[in-house]
Amino acid sequence: MSNLTRRGFTLGALAGVPVLAGCGNGVGSAGPARIDARVNATLNHLYENYPNTVPLAAKSNGMLVMPLVTEAGFGFGGGYGRGALRVGNATVDYYSATKGSVGFQIGAQQFAHVLFFMTEAALERFRRGSGWVAGADIEYVISDQGGNLRADTTTATAPVVAVIFGQAGLLAGASLEGMKYTRIIP
Repeated sequence: MSNLTRRGFTLGALAGVPVLAGCGNGVGSAGPARIDARVNATLNHLYENYPNTVPLAAKSNGMLVMPLVTEAGFGFGGGYGRGALRVGNATVDYYSATKGSVGFQIGAQQFAHVLFFMTEAALERFRRGSGWVAGADIEYVISDQGGNLRADTTTATAPVVAVIFGQAGLLAGASLEGMKYTRIIP
């Protein structure tokens, strides 16, 4: 083998090392940039269409933004989405949201949601958990007759406030009960 051929082979083999090193751990993938772009678009949509959420965001210690969760069910159901945890307008972690259910259900829907962590303790509990499950401790911001999202004194004192919006589909109701959030490397 000539010197030039050996160098070409060695350089060609080494060129693939960074690509292989990045496989499976998210390094060098476009996943984080794609999620961040969707999170930015989701927050822009939320603030434009529901301006009452701007003060809620300003008071929060952090926000988990899930731009798109898709649920489907026919007896058994499930849902999945990916998003980002923002603290001080900066992404600090990426999360997946999964949900499973059994019962009378048929259809599919998509929706976006934001969890506002109103206390430092709630945010730390979320971040330290190996898999945080949404439960009864979440207060939901509801839509009034005018289509505006309304937060009241109950939601303002809750540790976690959920806003569900952008619903589309034919599955009755969107709830975060039983939704499990797990840190991911996209």
